[in-house]
Parts: sequence; structure tokens; C-alpha cells
Amino acid sequence: MRPTPSPRVVIIGAGIVGANLADELAQLGHTNTLVLEQGPLGIPGGSTSHAPGLVFSSNGSKSMTAFAQYTIKKLTSLTDSEGRGSYLPVGGLEIATTEERLQDLHRRAGWNRSYGVEAHVVDADECLRLFPLLNPDMPLGGLLTPGDGLALAAKGTQLVIERARAAGVEFRDRTVVTDIEQSGGRVTAVVAGDERFPADVVVSCAGFWGPNIGKMVGTEIPLLPLAHQFAWSTPVRSLAGVNELPNGASRPILRYQDRDLYYREWGDTIGIGSYAHRPMPVDLDTLPAYRPEDITGERMPSSLPFTPEDFAAEWKASQELLPDLRNTEIKRGFNGIFSFTPDGGSLVGESRHVDGFFAAEAVWVTHGPGIARAVAELIATGQSSIDLSDCDLNRFEDVQTTPEYVSETSQQNFVEIYDVRHPSEPRLSPRNVRVSPFHEQQKALGAFFLEGTGWERPHWFEANAALLEELPSEWAAPERDAWSDKFHSPIAAAEVWKTRTAVAMFDMTQLKRLEITGPGAGPLLHGLTTSSMLRAPGAVSYTLLLDEAGGITSDITVARLSEQSYQAGVNSNVDLAYISRKARHQSEEDPAQWVTVRDITPGTCCIGLWGPLAAAVMEKVSRDDLSKDGLKYFRAKEISIGGIPVTAMRLSYVGEFGWELYASADVGHRLWDVIWEAGQEHGIIAGGREAFNSMRLEKGFRSFGTDMTSDHEPDQAGLGFAVKASKTDDFVGKSALADRAAAATTRLRCLTVDDGTSVVLGKEPVYVGDEASGYVTSAAYGYTVRQPIAYAWLPNRVETGDGVEIEYLGRRIAATVVDDPLYDPEMTRLRG
Repeated sequence: MRPTPSPRVVIIGAGIVGANLADELAQLGHTNTLVLEQGPLGIPGGSTSHAPGLVFSSNGSKSMTAFAQYTIKKLTSLTDSEGRGSYLPVGGLEIATTEERLQDLHRRAGWNRSYGVEAHVVDADECLRLFPLLNPDMPLGGLLTPGDGLALAAKGTQLVIERARAAGVEFRDRTVVTDIEQSGGRVTAVVAGDERFPADVVVSCAGFWGPNIGKMVGTEIPLLPLAHQFAWSTPVRSLAGVNELPNGASRPILRYQDRDLYYREWGDTIGIGSYAHRPMPVDLDTLPAYRPEDITGERMPSSLPFTPEDFAAEWKASQELLPDLRNTEIKRGFNGIFSFTPDGGSLVGESRHVDGFFAAEAVWVTHGPGIARAVAELIATGQSSIDLSDCDLNRFEDVQTTPEYVSETSQQNFVEIYDVRHPSEPRLSPRNVRVSPFHEQQKALGAFFLEGTGWERPHWFEANAALLEELPSEWAAPERDAWSDKFHSPIAAAEVWKTRTAVAMFDMTQLKRLEITGPGAGPLLHGLTTSSMLRAPGAVSYTLLLDEAGGITSDITVARLSEQSYQAGVNSNVDLAYISRKARHQSEEDPAQWVTVRDITPGTCCIGLWGPLAAAVMEKVSRDDLSKDGLKYFRAKEISIGGIPVTAMRLSYVGEFGWELYASADVGHRLWDVIWEAGQEHGIIAGGREAFNSMRLEKGFRSFGTDMTSDHEPDQAGLGFAVKASKTDDFVGKSALADRAAAATTRLRCLTVDDGTSVVLGKEPVYVGDEASGYVTSAAYGYTVRQPIAYAWLPNRVETGDGVEIEYLGRRIAATVVDDPLYDPEMTRLRG
């Protein structure tokens, strides 16, 4: 039997991402690869060609930290004929000149320790020892990451090109891609002028040219090219003879984030990068059209003329921080083009609309080889060994991919790149992009809105402030430290109290909903999920989506509304892309089993009505039998509320009796008013997301992307119950589950904070003994259970009752491992 040939892969772009992708594919045995580069291979002229090479691991994302660590490992291993590597491990030093920044450095050190990266907050004297050029009067302290350093990006890229070529990969430079052909919803070839290159897989690694490549296949690549200033000083006397090579460095790369600046030694000069200037968006159509033979290290498409007026204040700030620069001048500089996105993350994965078209864009040198490996794994095996959910190409809503939205938010991210930002801090603009039909009623109640995926989300209601005077003392919120107090209100305590003792309405419109219909809808969902999707209409299931390796890619709720119609509550557009792609494949393979998938979120709305008095409210507005026998737990049916057609599902994410009530958006405003008026005699309130999050943690409900990702399998995440033992049919990931569970070394555990008052926010390291052995995922104050709660990934050896410590802003907080859920473990309240 002849082996199946590997797919023909065409990679567009030979910068650090494209070249490493070709190399990583080759390492996996896939050498049927062609790399096309519009510039000369030696210096393509994109962002890689001018990147200063700083590698900083500190990142709130576990995945991005892992990508950085792989980059360091790989570049260290790439050596030239003289045995010199492609990485200088000089370390990284972030300095603080304000108390706010110093506190933030403790938080950033926590990120590193959470994800296994060595980091230390050091005092001012140690900062001066590490970087003697510093003004001794300025630093208050610094964050030292000893493993960070400088990537010799151009050198490393050439070395992987040589290795990939030796393995059989073909590289073609001076070749401009002009089109990508597709047929039947998948790519078939790449066109460059008069040449056509057949392809099964096309990967755009074109950097800031990525949007133009995406247009060729109708796929949005939501990034904005922005210019970023970099300059070199003339020689610094104190650096004479310190570094052997003209571009060498021996002291840590330095970040002065209080002024949006960073520095690195460059032989006997200092290289200075600035994010302090005005955003400078770049129109790709106006870039100079250099001939490949004319591209040099100082003359390339990605290097625009330096604008000294934008650097003047930063030059003075640099001379203040590094007094030795006062005897130097700016030798030269340029405005280099980099890619920015609406949320600052990379764009990785397969197109939602076109099979075989992948992107690896908005990837900086720090993460380049790591993300290249992830994409190689996607192509070769179907899944990455590192979770990609927070950088998935398809994560943005359609409104977030418009040119106007991408431009405004990307420029805002440029301005805020070094700002101290709270995890709950919303963007300031654009706002009111997406509002539910209840928005006007919520504003009238004094809603405090935060923003997510473009939606305005109420976090608490000032109308409930008066309830604080009635609030029993045992329900009151403890005082918080200044950091955890941001974007928090004690009103949340009153909202939890009323939900647990009376009744509350929650706006659930922002939860993404898909309509999945057709004769093949049931079989499709049955094969994708861990539960049976072939139950009788009216059944609702909480279930999981897994990858082939048994990792959790989403948790979803699916209601079978009729024989051929399902409604799925999913987590994001990533789920929409996945289910739509699978539906398209099934429909093509067997037209009799066709399926359509439609995002119905914009045209619908949802109210969560929960609490012990919820039934009394519903009795006033609906003639339908909604008792616990008339509509059982995890069942759905069509009802009428005040003459409004509603799909009612007996579900609760807060652990109280009640329903999720779905209606079309046009009647949403009236639906709110009908329920609100009926609930007045029962003390009904509107509740916000802060109260909601507190209650869901008390009940032990997980949140995908925060508490678990594809890095985890169901049992270790506490979700083994969602894999139905009675389901004997095959489903994606089933064959890998037993081995994956046996190999798991960590579990998601519930912690309560011993002092009863300290609230953490997530991503903090957790110490077992003296070792940082895990990290916090979700956290909140539990108003019902009267103590702070945190969920954390911890080693299997940690048992219930064990003491641990959470590192929060540089101090250790004692906590205890407990069994969950903390609230209503017998499910008596939830089931009614």
C-alpha cells in the first residue's frame, strides 16, 4: 500500500515566522513545502529584518509565555559554523520609577512564576549593578527575568532556512504573490504573476502585508501596520570595549515603561525604542516599491524615514535615565513597521471560511518560533500542543474586523502597550458598539458597564445601592486593597443577597448562540460532543468539545428544540468557525445529511431569571406550567410570557432555581418590562456580572479560556461528568481520553483564603511549600459562603485540607484546598 503523500504547503513570507514554520514542518517529516518571499532571502525587508530582537517572557497569557520559552530554546540551539548561537541570554530588566509601576512589577513577576519562568523583583541597588548606566536617583526597583535576552533574528532565520533547505524544503525569493485560487471552499493554488503553484495548504506569514493576502481568499486579517521609532546613539564612552561585536550586548535589555521606552546595548552605542509617540498608521499602498536588489539593512519597505520631532521628548527622557547619553547624539533612526491588532494578540489558525488557508500574523520575534511550531502541529496533526484560544484568528466578532474598528483599537493598543492596566479595565473607545435590547432599562437603573467582544455588559446597578442599608451584616463585602477594589462595587453583595433570597434578572444576551438545523444536525453534534445529542426534543445538555488529543476546546450548552433544530450556547466565534467548518464538510460528504449553522446572537436576547421567588414571578406572566415538574431541570420548551414567544430553558449559572429566557431581539424591551413589573412585589432586582461571577464560583461552575483550555482534559478540570459513560458512539477526542487522563499531573482545585478578606484576581502563582507549583484561574469574593474563593491548577499530590499560599503583588496569602462546590453541593436549590 502506497503511503498517503503529505499535503503541498505553500508559505507566504520568509521572515522569522515563515522560515521557522518551514523548518518545524520539516522536523515533523513534512517537506513538501514551498516558501515564497517577495524580497531577497538574505534580507526580506519585513519586520524581522529590522527587529531589535528583544525577547521578554513576561505575559499574562500562559500560551504566549510558552511560545517565548520555545523561542529562547530554539534560537539558543541554532549555532553557526563557529559555534555561536542565535540568542544572547543577557536577561531582561524592567525598572519602576513610580510606586504604581513597582507594584505592577510584582504582578508581572507573578505571571512568570505562575508559568514556570524565573523572575525576581530586585531593589534599586541591584538595578544599578545590573545596568550601571542608570541614573541612581531614578529606579525604585526592577523586575529581573534572567532567561530573557536578545534574539539574533536575522541570523537565526538564515540558519533555519539552511536547515529546511537541506531537508528538502524549497525557497523562492523575489516572488510576489498576486492571487490565491480556491475551489469548493478550499485553497488550490498560489499565483505569482504568470506562475501558478498548486497547494493544499497556504499559510500567510506575510507580517504587516497579511491583510492584503487575506483579501485574496476573502478572509479578514484584522491587523493594522503601525510605525514604531527606533534610534541609535553615537558611541557611549563608558561602553568602549565592553561588547565584542558591533551589535553585541552583555547587560540586560532594559524597559522604562513609565515613559514607554526600551533600551539595549548595541556594541558601544545604545539602541532606543519608543512607543511614546503618536500612533503612525501605515497605508500599505503608499510604501516605497524597492526592487529586491536595492533592499539593504537601512533601506527596506518596513523601514520608514525617522521623524526626529516625534522623538525629541523621549531623547531627553533617555538622557535623564541614562546620564552617559548626555555626551552623545542621535546617530540615526528609523520608523519601523510592526503589526498591531484589536486586542494586541497574534492571529493564528485556519480561516473560518476557506479550508486550507492558515494565518500566522501579528507575531513578534519573541513568539515567532513558538507560534511557528504551533502552526506546524496544526497542519500536521490537527491540533497544537499549546493552547491557541487567546490568539485564534477567528476569535473576533465580525464588527471587530471592520477597518474602522481595527484601526481605532489597534492604535489604542499601541498607546497603551506599556500602561499599567487592570484585568477588568475596559477600552474607552469605541463603546456602545453592541447593546442588548435591555440597554435603556439598564441605564435607567444606573448600570455600570464594562465591555467585552464589543458588548456593553452591566457589572452592577447603582439602583441597588439603597439595598446596602438593608443588607444583613453577614452578607457585607470586606474592604479590599486598592488594586482589587478597582472596577468593583460593594453593591455586588446586595445583588447576590437578593438573588439568593428573592429574585433577580440578569442580561445573558452577550452569550453567543448558534442555530444548528437540518437532517444532519443531530449526527453532527453527536459526533463532536461528549454527550448524546440524539435525545428527544426538549432535552438540554451541558457538554464538551474536544480536540483529537482529548483536550478541551470549549464547553457548550445544547438544546434540542425539534427533530432537526438545535440551539447551542457557545463561548466565542472560535466555536462558530469550528462547528461551521465541520457542518460544511458533512454536508459536502453526504448531501442527505446537510446542516446549516447560523449565529443568532444579534437577533435574539436572553434574560436569566433566578432566585427562590422566580417561580412566583413567572406565575404572574405566563400560563404555561413552569413548575419543576412542568419544565424539569435541563429541559427546554416554547412558552409565552405576557404574549411574547419565549424559549425557556431550566438552567442556572448562579446555582439558583430559574430559567434562561430567550426571545427575538425586537420584543426584548417589552419582555424585560413585563417581567420587571411582575417582580416588583417580590423585590426583583437587576443583577450584574460581578455578582454573577461570585455566584458561579460558589457553585463551582467553570469558565472556558479561564479555568480550562485545550491544555487540559475533562477529569483534571473537574468536568468528567460531562463525558457521558452511556455514550458508546465515537466522538472527537474519545480515543485519547483514557491515556490523557492517566498522564495528567495537575488538577483544578478550589481554594478558600484563610484570612477571610483578601481577594485575588487571577493568574497569581500558588505555592505548595516553598515552590511555585500552580496558578490561579478565576477568583472572587463569595458573599454567600462568606470567604474569598480562588480556583487554581495544582499538582495531583495536593489533597483536600492542604495549606497553600497565593502570591499577590509580592506578598503571600495563606489559603486552603477545599472540595467544591462550596454552595448547595446537593443541588437542592438549583433543582428546586
